[in-house]
Amino acid sequence: MRESIERIAGDSEGAFYEFPLFRFAGSDKAAPSAYLQAALHAGELPGVVAIDALMPMLTKAEAEDRVKGDITIVPWANPIGRAQYHFGEHQGRFHLGSRANFNRGFPLLASPDPALLPNATLGGADQRLKTRLLQLSLGHDIVLDLHCDDEGLAYLYVHTSLWPAMTDCAAALGVGAVVLWSEDTDGTFEGASIMPYQNAPADVAKLDRRVVTTVEYRGMLDVDATLARADADGLYRLLVARGTVVDPDLPGPGPFTGVVAPLENIDMMPAPRAGAVLYNVKPGDRVARGDRLATIVHAPGEAEGHIEVFAPQDGIILTRRSRRIIRAGEDLLKLVGESKSADSRSGTLED
Repeated sequence: MRESIERIAGDSEGAFYEFPLFRFAGSDKAAPSAYLQAALHAGELPGVVAIDALMPMLTKAEAEDRVKGDITIVPWANPIGRAQYHFGEHQGRFHLGSRANFNRGFPLLASPDPALLPNATLGGADQRLKTRLLQLSLGHDIVLDLHCDDEGLAYLYVHTSLWPAMTDCAAALGVGAVVLWSEDTDGTFEGASIMPYQNAPADVAKLDRRVVTTVEYRGMLDVDATLARADADGLYRLLVARGTVVDPDLPGPGPFTGVVAPLENIDMMPAPRAGAVLYNVKPGDRVARGDRLATIVHAPGEAEGHIEVFAPQDGIILTRRSRRIIRAGEDLLKLVGESKSADSRSGTLED
């Protein structure tokens, strides 16, 4: 394993940001290569500790000459967001200087050609970081962007062109749901990683062996050693299933039994009033149309100070907010329905 340090110049003289980069050299150039990154939204840590638990497994495999495909790992992908605090609260989702989401605005290339990447010395520090991360990942067969939600099941975002070929990956990672999408106009990292292959010749696209996904590892507070090891086992199982690592003692993933639905089936449930949220459901609950999902206390102590929110269709609760204070119009949860949502959204679901 070879470790190096990537440096991104800041937006003022003397300011720099650094992040570590780990590379495992594969012994078989024909084997699928892999790129893993975590904490692009810098406060989302389940993926960070999963990579920490994965590293000894890969180091052992390397020592035993079982790493067949090249593996590149960026455990802290966003040093800019990692350093941002405002009044003691960490701010890792948006760049405080540009106000841009760190997982938006990645270059959407017409083909997987590194020559099409923007000049990595131009633009603000956050944009130069995005260009460098995409440059590091471009060309890998497996690209995993590890995130988490507020509170939720483990789930994947997968482009429709890669499903059902990625069923084994969903099973290997042990997620509870897969959300299929087809349009990215916002430039997410996942979109920038798969869209260049959509119009490429079949021998370049190789969609049957390609894995590109955003992995949502449950919620912000799900950071502990037991979950980290389980998630690391899933990552390792995926690498073995796809042939990047060889491990004859590890059985292949079984069938995927989770929920699969298009992004258009997700109801986000905007809050009708501001107030305190009392949830009646939790992630993983199955609901029927008309079930009460939450009560918003908007005028405490008053007879008419509560408003209830009901399920618009049958489905499963994928996520909910971790904070219990809400403004009118903010989303309460993600309900994966059995049919298209009346509030369906294309592209990304949230800012």
